Amino acid sequence: MIICCGEALIDMLPRTTTDGEDAFAPYAGGAVFNTALALGRLGLDTSFFTGLSSDMFGDILREALTASGVDHSPCATLDLNTTLAFVRLVNGQASYAFFDENTAGRMITEAHLPDLGDDVDALHFGAISLIPEPCGSTYESLMRREHGARVISLDPNIRPGFIPDTAKHRARIDRMIAMSDIVKMSDEDLEWFGQPDMETAARAWLAEGPSLVVFTRGPDGAIGFTADHTVEVSGVQVTVADTVGAGDTFNAGMLASLKRDNLLTKQAMKSLSAEAVSNALGLGAKAAAVTVSRAGANPPWASEIGF
Repeated sequence: MIICCGEALIDMLPRTTTDGEDAFAPYAGGAVFNTALALGRLGLDTSFFTGLSSDMFGDILREALTASGVDHSPCATLDLNTTLAFVRLVNGQASYAFFDENTAGRMITEAHLPDLGDDVDALHFGAISLIPEPCGSTYESLMRREHGARVISLDPNIRPGFIPDTAKHRARIDRMIAMSDIVKMSDEDLEWFGQPDMETAARAWLAEGPSLVVFTRGPDGAIGFTADHTVEVSGVQVTVADTVGAGDTFNAGMLASLKRDNLLTKQAMKSLSAEAVSNALGLGAKAAAVTVSRAGANPPWASEIGF
């Protein structure tokens, strides 16, 4: 089983009414939530952990998880509002306005952490849920508790406009990178870390603990680094509707490939072959291409990509 740990929220996406007026429509979303849905749709045994509201938007999130085959029983239920993210699209690129103060997802603490069974192979963390408190510290505590025995995947998914204290967040991400087996970033994330290029960054982080560091490059595919290999895969050419959920879906494809090849163990991650990395990056790119070809974060089902 893979358990995804991070934000679930409602994306208020721009739409046009039948009268031609601009409007927003609610859709279940959140970066880590999207990865959970994508894993569930690919047929993997997947669970999700966050704080979910008891409000009607929380019900939308639970229904979406169930519809994609994701177990949400580890989630804490809080009588607080659901986070809302209003999305603006310009030339297919998304920008966001978040409403997140005192929400169910933000206010989880270590008291809400689930007990995990022996069937959990890996945990995936990332995105904006690592920024605010107390949830940021809660997820870091969960990673610290579990990283010695289970594969850890991290996608920092940097959003500079939502980071009030850059030094504090950088310190947290540095600590979490050191506890991770897989680190995935976009080429846009690299600038925030002040690294001159992907290979320099990857070699520095591999020395800290991870076994695989991956950079996605939009339509140009992805590149993965291990201690022994550098592997590049091309992007899948499609007509882009928008990029919402692309990186999240890539994470799911990558993890699904590693699970299929029986590589989601601490020992196996230390000696990944070039072929295994290529397979993982290739499935990630293939899955992400489907997501960007349709509006919103709508990851593919296994049958759509022959998985």
